[in-house]
Amino acid sequence: AAEAQSKVIQAENDRKSIELEEARQLQLSMLPKALPQLPNLEIAVYMKTATEVGGDYYDFSTKNDGSLNIALGDATGHGMKAGTLVSMMKSLFTANSIDKSLEDFFNTSNEALKNSRLDKMMMAFAMLNINSNKLKIANAGIPPVYIYRKKKNDVEEINLYGLPLGAMNNSKYDIYESDLAGGDIILLLSDGLPELKNEKDEQYNYARVKDEFKLAAEKSPNEIVEHLNNSAFRWINGVEPDDDVTFVVIKVK
Repeated sequence: AAEAQSKVIQAENDRKSIELEEARQLQLSMLPKALPQLPNLEIAVYMKTATEVGGDYYDFSTKNDGSLNIALGDATGHGMKAGTLVSMMKSLFTANSIDKSLEDFFNTSNEALKNSRLDKMMMAFAMLNINSNKLKIANAGIPPVYIYRKKKNDVEEINLYGLPLGAMNNSKYDIYESDLAGGDIILLLSDGLPELKNEKDEQYNYARVKDEFKLAAEKSPNEIVEHLNNSAFRWINGVEPDDDVTFVVIKVK
């Protein structure tokens, strides 16, 4: 009887492992196959999926006016639920990000997810629009966006306190607007990096993200990604992350 019970448990564990891997593959299939190649911007991305799919997602689209949208999402929950939410967000982004303003996109996406009645499933989501040297940001529950201003040699922290998409009907989303200059760098990230824990259960934290970003700000986006990744790797010191770690670095040439 014990052996039969053990086989049942093993079969169930195998099934869950297969489902998690399918969810992870679904999540990865939603990501862009290539990064945008633009004369005025240099972009690098880092993503490491946790064993339990955390539902991070990033994407790009080019609007009719030639401006670039850069999006980062983080679904609540794990496994197939998170994968389903990512696929819904991908559909909304593909269909609506090209011809809608940031305000309209966030409002309609929020209503779409809320009306889907996904049982407390929400999508933290931030989107940037870069049009020549003009930047717009909308943020629904993603960590602050960091901007390194080359002229000041300082990092700005842009906090926009919107609720995640799908949390409440009629949520309002503020739009941050700013000019960009050559050498300015934007860091867009999910909470996976700042919430990484070491063996003492201490978080990497947002202050460290900001400090390490500034330390690497004279480097290329790929080198900044590498710097942050190395810093995080040293911090966790072998502890396995329980959430996806995703960040996007955009440098103005």
